[in-house]
Amino acid sequence: MKLTILGCYAATPRTITNPTSQLLEIKNQMFLIDCGEGTQVQLRKHKIKFDRINRIFISHLHGDHFYGLVGLISTFMLLNRVNDLHVYGPKGIKEIILLQLRASGSFTGYNLYFHELESKESEVVFEDDNVIVKTIPLKHRVYTNGYLFKEKNTQRKLDIVAIEELNIDKCYYQKIKSGGNITLDDGTIIANEELTFPPNPEKSYAFCSDTLYNESIIPIIENSDVLYHESTFLETEANLAEKTMHSTAIQAATIAKKANVKNLVMGHYSTRYGNIELFKEEAQTVFDNVLLADDGKEFEF
Repeated sequence: MKLTILGCYAATPRTITNPTSQLLEIKNQMFLIDCGEGTQVQLRKHKIKFDRINRIFISHLHGDHFYGLVGLISTFMLLNRVNDLHVYGPKGIKEIILLQLRASGSFTGYNLYFHELESKESEVVFEDDNVIVKTIPLKHRVYTNGYLFKEKNTQRKLDIVAIEELNIDKCYYQKIKSGGNITLDDGTIIANEELTFPPNPEKSYAFCSDTLYNESIIPIIENSDVLYHESTFLETEANLAEKTMHSTAIQAATIAKKANVKNLVMGHYSTRYGNIELFKEEAQTVFDNVLLADDGKEFEF
């Protein structure tokens, strides 16, 4: 599971920082999470192939989280994209994007699908054989969701020595990896556990965008391998966090601790602060495994 931070600062883009956008690679799929201004420039900078991005998840309709979307959609068209593109986000996102495309006389030569969200309860928004994605309802000034990405159906690993000793044909390997037992020519049934090793644990990534401190998300994100939680302010500005419906570093760390996650990645820093290390210092008074997001940073879990 690989996470690339394309941008992680609050409010407005600057020459040295970018607003929120991330690329999550999990089970050989790439998911773009939020799409602030400059996202496509960051994608190019990090040599990420545009045609591998087939699903984009937008947390809410504040500009620093989606103003780069129409530009990216248009660039896909100019690059002669053929793959379908699915966009998940709050109700209204379809109207906004299509209005911009119509007003500029633009179009897409590929299928563009919008999945608009309204529920205030957690719901599954995407699922295939490898990954399931569900919303994490958050508390912000506008309707906002985070997203939980989780691997599924992780296959068992073949014990090649045991398989070769029993002279089992390769055509049965997929059945074995999927958990099936094998019947030999003499009728003997070989249990799957005798032919395989346990699968790798299913990994999960919880993305929590702009939000007030909100313990109601804990049951949804509990035991996640990685939690990204916004930490716009330090504790000295806790009053601003409450007023603007954001979180502090200590609040993010408190959620991480109560949810028993393995790693906390923090971001969405207010640009009022000159040193983001201060966020880590505060958070580690509550939770140990703290990582700081920064533009261009990559994490592998």
